[in-house]
Amino acid sequence: MGKLQKFIIYWFPILVYCLLIYIQSSHPSPQSLPDWPFMDKLLHFACYALLAALFLRAFNTTPLKHNLKLVLILSVLLSALYGISDEIHQSFVPYRSADYMDVLANILGSIAGVYLYQTIVKKDCKREKGV
Repeated sequence: MGKLQKFIIYWFPILVYCLLIYIQSSHPSPQSLPDWPFMDKLLHFACYALLAALFLRAFNTTPLKHNLKLVLILSVLLSALYGISDEIHQSFVPYRSADYMDVLANILGSIAGVYLYQTIVKKDCKREKGV
């Protein structure tokens, strides 16, 4: 697989997803969220779990893939840092605000996304090897 094809398949989705998060964060908060307790935090959690999984998926195609600990840390760290930067960005958007609990949900989601993705990948690898 060529570098451009690898970029389009593994890294471009991260860029698009980050852009979508940025665009969504640039608008006032949606008023039509379901009235469930902590719905906003669950959305943050899920959003950053997906971002972290995308990072892990992409890093697994680089030479860093042989250093699993580093790949896991970078995936969580980059996703969490983007979540923090998103909250800072929201503090400048009219009718939005930064929230420490959203930051926490973003970080916990990042950790969960990496954990779940890695768990699924391990199961698939074991299945392929017949273990």
